Amino acid sequence: MAIILQQFVRAVAVVLDNLLWFYLWILIISALLSWVNPDPSNPIVRFLRGVTDPVLYRVRRTFPFVVAGGIDLSPLVVILAIYFLQVFVVGSLQRLAQQIAAAPLGSLLLG
Repeated sequence: MAIILQQFVRAVAVVLDNLLWFYLWILIISALLSWVNPDPSNPIVRFLRGVTDPVLYRVRRTFPFVVAGGIDLSPLVVILAIYFLQVFVVGSLQRLAQQIAAAPLGSLLLG
């Protein structure tokens, strides 16, 4: 039973880490595209904006100081949040999986 729990926690950590990396690259590509003003009717541009704009809008609304001097720093705030989630949440899940693997079976069943 402990092996199944360990594998599940490790799988959640890996999937979450990969999703965060994927979103990080989508965010970077979207920020780079904002510098060149691509055609808004392009399906790729619509996808990128549809995935990143809700998050960036929420950051801009929560922290109005991220737009300073005409420069939008909200992608940097989201990138820092992604790095924090990768280090703290994914790292904690990986350490939990290691602790489950190292714990004796009785301690897992008894708490």
